[in-house]
Amino acid sequence: MLRLFFHTQLQLGFAQAAVAALSALAVVLLARGREIHLERETSIAMVRGLIQIIAVGSILVVLLRGPRWSSAFLLVGMIVAAGATSARRAKGMPDAFRVSAWSIALGAGSVIALMTSLGVIDTAITSLVPVGSMLIANAMNTNGLALNRFRSDVLAHVGEIETALALGAETRSSVSPYVQASFEASLIPAIDSIRSLGIVWIPGLMAGMLLSGAKPVYAAIYQFVVLAMIFTASGLTALASTVLIRGRVFSPAEQLLLQPGR
Repeated sequence: MLRLFFHTQLQLGFAQAAVAALSALAVVLLARGREIHLERETSIAMVRGLIQIIAVGSILVVLLRGPRWSSAFLLVGMIVAAGATSARRAKGMPDAFRVSAWSIALGAGSVIALMTSLGVIDTAITSLVPVGSMLIANAMNTNGLALNRFRSDVLAHVGEIETALALGAETRSSVSPYVQASFEASLIPAIDSIRSLGIVWIPGLMAGMLLSGAKPVYAAIYQFVVLAMIFTASGLTALASTVLIRGRVFSPAEQLLLQPGR
């Protein structure tokens, strides 16, 4: 229907974005009726997201024609931005940005470097940057889930943790169950994505490869490869994140820093 009123591709794109944004805002308004207030956060996120993706798309037109080594700077910038975004989900967590940035760099960065060196990811910017961004974005989401779950569990069991410390337990063992739970919970989306591949959803990468002329079987296999890389990057990120953060929630005197209301 929109095509009847908007004839240029740019006009159609903005119209489609407006319809999608309005549908998202409708959900937010429905949630408001149940005293769940996400209006400001959702509105800011959608405006920022649209502006950012348009800006990046315009910049990529130029950058994708540049030398291959320039992709490293793009990916590093994405990792830093991902660390900042993920850290916002860990309110009150000590050193959240540094933990997030290093965890994502270790998880996504190491997988990108390894797979590029082995030839799994093509070194051309048109391949490396899009695939690398998917690994970084999923590592960011996993890191945010891990930190948020760990924070919630620790705050819900402050009494048990402090009792264990008073009885002489090590800081590591006192939060070990919550580290394990946060790690497992953070990987649920990645595991479910692999489990439902081809049955519940057909990812955009596979569809794009098919439209560009790739053989269907190869496109399907490479989509699995990408999801396996996403799981690897997410798993390494969650491991690094939970290991780094568990030592930062305690003071040098082995006192729990995370407390309700702080």
